Amino acid sequence: MERKLLLIYNPVSGKGNIKSHLTDIIDIYTEKDFTITLHPTKCSKDGYEYIKEHGIEYEIISVCGGDGMLNEAVSALMTLPQEKRPTVAYLPTGSTNDFAGTIGIPTDVKRAAKMVMEGTPFFCDVGQLNDKYFAYIAAFGLFTSVSYDTSQDFKNLFGHLAYIISGIRQLAAIKEYHFKISFDDKVFEDDFIFGMVTNSLQVGGIKNNFSTAISLNDGLFEVLLVKKPKNASGYQKLAKAFLSQDIEKSNDIISFKASKIKFESELELPWTVDGEFGGNITCADISLLPKGFAVMV
Repeated sequence: MERKLLLIYNPVSGKGNIKSHLTDIIDIYTEKDFTITLHPTKCSKDGYEYIKEHGIEYEIISVCGGDGMLNEAVSALMTLPQEKRPTVAYLPTGSTNDFAGTIGIPTDVKRAAKMVMEGTPFFCDVGQLNDKYFAYIAAFGLFTSVSYDTSQDFKNLFGHLAYIISGIRQLAAIKEYHFKISFDDKVFEDDFIFGMVTNSLQVGGIKNNFSTAISLNDGLFEVLLVKKPKNASGYQKLAKAFLSQDIEKSNDIISFKASKIKFESELELPWTVDGEFGGNITCADISLLPKGFAVMV
């Protein structure tokens, strides 16, 4: 029986050098007796639409791009019947590559291609924020718009440094967001400058050590909420907490685990999912879909 593999790639992801590696990738895949279909994405959502329409025709979908490209692929897979979803072979070529860092895939494309071909499928939980899916994070507040507000050329030129530089610009106007938050049997209200719901060992290129015993298929999200410090001392403690990733160093950080969580606000607030704009939302209903897709690791 013919083994079919779709290689879908973003030709401008990262520094746009994926095209120089295509021959090597194809050679590695054909050694495993796959028939390869190439699909370079032409615009936003192109990968999503192609996988949604043709995904069930393939045994493996090799996604070559950044976290945004991965999000398109995972979102498309979730529209397919679970028993017909192909396995993902992820080749990270973006600027930050948080998901790849979490599951241990190298950013060297040739090494990554060899690794996923020698690997085994691992089933990952998938998050859903209202009608949008995410592979590893949904977030609001400080810095979360950086990845989609930073131009692609700027990302390519300065790589991860672009995120840091762009983020610093926001410090002069830190906004607080008032939420009613519901999870499990708990409900509370408060103001926060930042929040993230994650299923990842790495966020923004930095190891996520705020939560312990993180697993990608345990049916639980890691939730981190940050309040606005009341004084200079509070800011100093918050900075130390982030630098050391020790939440005990600040009283303005709340951390817990949940499988479902709802954020309600009176105003429409911008959210990001997997580093891409997720919409302006008054009610963010976030749920976890256990073992939604398989990825070669």
